[in-house]
Amino acid sequence: MADLSAFPIATRWPAKHPGQIQLYSAPTPNGVKVSIALEEIGLPYEPHYVNIGKDESWTPEFLSLNPNGKIPAIIDPDGPDGKPIGLFESGAILLYLAEKTGLLLPADAVRRYETIQWVFFQMAAVGPMFGQLGFFHKFAGREIADKRPLERYRDESRRLLGVLDSRLKGRKWIMGNDYTIADISLLGWVRNLIGFYEAGEIVGFKDFANVGAWLERGLARPAVQKGLTIPSRG
Repeated sequence: MADLSAFPIATRWPAKHPGQIQLYSAPTPNGVKVSIALEEIGLPYEPHYVNIGKDESWTPEFLSLNPNGKIPAIIDPDGPDGKPIGLFESGAILLYLAEKTGLLLPADAVRRYETIQWVFFQMAAVGPMFGQLGFFHKFAGREIADKRPLERYRDESRRLLGVLDSRLKGRKWIMGNDYTIADISLLGWVRNLIGFYEAGEIVGFKDFANVGAWLERGLARPAVQKGLTIPSRG
């Protein structure tokens, strides 16, 4: 039986199946990247719901795995050289899972790095911008009289949708016919933008037909449908 005693997080969220990958997450755009990838790959894993609304990601146990206090994070008891490894940052976890299994990432070096650059595009641009737009459009930002922050994030989000739309012209997925971690990294955020954040109208989402068609294809995948609900909110 795998020994997770070196990881304090396992004391707060005990493992029923310590030999499986342990996922500490919530069904947010960042969290579902990992659950979707795990479902697509088919690796056995045990999800643990981290209630970010109750600041559980800021507990000492969670911070012992991710000092930045953000979900998702994982422990793989069968890491490199068979040794357990703990990881945080969704993009890093996607890359780790893809390289561990040889799936969702092209083997060709040029296409591999091209895929990784689109994951970084999501991490550096799409996630932060869409998240800020969501704040200023739907949440506390509405109380701010100065609308310049909302307009800035709206315009930048629209620009990023244009970048993505251009990339998807004539392509089924970000990497053409290959469905990869680049798609997985972006699907939840685009879905959230027009769904949970209710920002489709203000960014003119209907203008980005390639993105809309790609999103529909992605959301139709069984692994995506399942991964979007994991971990259950209790």
